[in-house]
Amino acid sequence: MNLELEHHYPKQVHIFNDKCLNTQLAYLCHPQTRQPLVNELVKFLYGSLINSVLAREFPTQKVRQPTRMTDKHPKQLLETEIMDQNQRVVVVNLARAGTLPSQICYDVLNYTLNPEMVRQDHITAARQVDESHRVTGTTFSGSKIGGDVDKAVVLFPDPMGATGGTIAAALNYYKNNIKGKAKKYIGLHLIVTPEYLANVTNDHSDFVVYAARLDRGMSSPEVLKDIPGKNWTKEKGLDDTDYIVPGGGGFGELLNNSYV
Repeated sequence: MNLELEHHYPKQVHIFNDKCLNTQLAYLCHPQTRQPLVNELVKFLYGSLINSVLAREFPTQKVRQPTRMTDKHPKQLLETEIMDQNQRVVVVNLARAGTLPSQICYDVLNYTLNPEMVRQDHITAARQVDESHRVTGTTFSGSKIGGDVDKAVVLFPDPMGATGGTIAAALNYYKNNIKGKAKKYIGLHLIVTPEYLANVTNDHSDFVVYAARLDRGMSSPEVLKDIPGKNWTKEKGLDDTDYIVPGGGGFGELLNNSYV
């Protein structure tokens, strides 16, 4: 069974076609879903996303080690393939919508890899909007970055890939201001739009995108009949205030119960 959506976007874009993820995400986006269910559903969803990204994007190593049965059968050691324990990882918390997703990914990574190789950075970012509430840019009001990114996989767990402005600004910041050359930059999203995919892949062709769902509900019925990405320039997932349709509303507001 193919768990990825067929599309004509760049090859580094991965959109899942997973019925379990779709079910949990549909529940999360329902207008009657509120706290504490919001946080619990985000935990389920990001637990699945980070495991999928680990399996697909991270190096592995072969090990031979004892188990609890080794005392009885000393010659029969476990031989298996696990995640490479020497791989560096940086998880970037893009506050505020990305705070819980980042913590979830950070916790899973600490249980899966060598915790000494795992770091969490923090950036406070906000949309800049004009008088019509359209997004005009991104403002960084603070950050706490714990070192270089040399040979690290840098993860951006950000639920809503709407315009791409925040992710593009964060990528620019890491590439231009933080020492070292990262092995990969990867975004982990619940929902992305065609506009987001265009902006981030045009500006950063090395950026790998994973998403649970693609929303392009502002496109015409004719465009929606085509395979995603076939008529990319005619696809639209954002309304006049740059919110995703059908989307799930503002996840930053939902996650924090703070509607400002």
